Amino acid sequence: MLRPARAGRELPDFPWDSLAPAAARARAHPDGIVDLSVGTPVDPTPEVVAEALRAAADAPGYPQTWGTPALREAVAAWFARRRGVPGLDPDGVLPTIGSKELVAWLPTLLGLGPGDAVAHPRVAYPTYDVGARLAGARPVPVDGVADLPDDARLVWLNSPSNPTGHVLDVADMAAVVAWARERGAVVASDECYAELGWDEHLDAARGGLVPSVLDPRVCGGDHSGLLVVYSTSKQSNLAGYRAAFVAGDPALVADLLQVRKHAGMIVPRPVQAALVAALGDDAHVDAQRERYRARREVLREALGRAGFTVEASGAGLYLWCTRGEPAADSVSWLAERGVLVAPGSFYGAAGARHVRVALTAGDERVAAAARRW
Repeated sequence: MLRPARAGRELPDFPWDSLAPAAARARAHPDGIVDLSVGTPVDPTPEVVAEALRAAADAPGYPQTWGTPALREAVAAWFARRRGVPGLDPDGVLPTIGSKELVAWLPTLLGLGPGDAVAHPRVAYPTYDVGARLAGARPVPVDGVADLPDDARLVWLNSPSNPTGHVLDVADMAAVVAWARERGAVVASDECYAELGWDEHLDAARGGLVPSVLDPRVCGGDHSGLLVVYSTSKQSNLAGYRAAFVAGDPALVADLLQVRKHAGMIVPRPVQAALVAALGDDAHVDAQRERYRARREVLREALGRAGFTVEASGAGLYLWCTRGEPAADSVSWLAERGVLVAPGSFYGAAGARHVRVALTAGDERVAAAARRW
């Protein structure tokens, strides 16, 4: 009898499914659950974005896989204005159906397979590992450029990190780019949390900006072999829109575009219009960051009272913390108090004594969590 093929690969179980027992305990709390386990936005979608979606709702024809010229130009302008990256070629921009699908499929889209290594941070979102396995390639967790395997054809950076909030500086990124260029490898940088920087020392020369791999100080103004993955889910409360993009080397983007045309991987035209509006309006991004900043301060103080030490967490949507005990014990302790968090073990063995606490709950729920600790 034929069995479903898995192309010689074994994928791990979806980690969040294992949180069901802890979630049940948290839901039993008399005051209800405070779910800080997943970084899903809870605040309203900005009206400027929703209006753009409504205005583009009459869309009877097929959208452009490459994205409208207005969208690609909006991405280039956003990089110059918000990320310190001037001169991005709009031809090097491609909208994606959220950022996770691009992370998962990039090794396949690049033609990687058996015999190829895909390097990713040792403590990292699981999809980097899964994407390598989907392609039949070998995922290799690394701590830095010294750990990179010589057969790596794709090197993932993630800055700010999910889950730790660690930010790579210009020198760190430049070292990886130089290493990859010597070997003809692609560097893909997942920068989805870049608008949520908390420590002003991140890049004092650029007003606190989180550095991008496309920053001229990192790459010398040459974007060849480089890609940035970005999502508006966090900065603009658009997780439900699946509005994201990849940008960088026009030659690499052209290769991705060719495959995605054949595969029908197309962002709907109204979502493309909404993405243009989101990237063109800085006010709502600044307002949302301040909401998260206030929640972060409340949670950080409360975690300290509960005996947790917050580590890294200089940017992004999470607090990475530990009480020096197995992650499962911390998850259980918090669940008994009605608060659900993600164990650090979801992000690799190095996170086995940490938990990730998301900032994505409303003000009332965040205050409730703080009272319980």
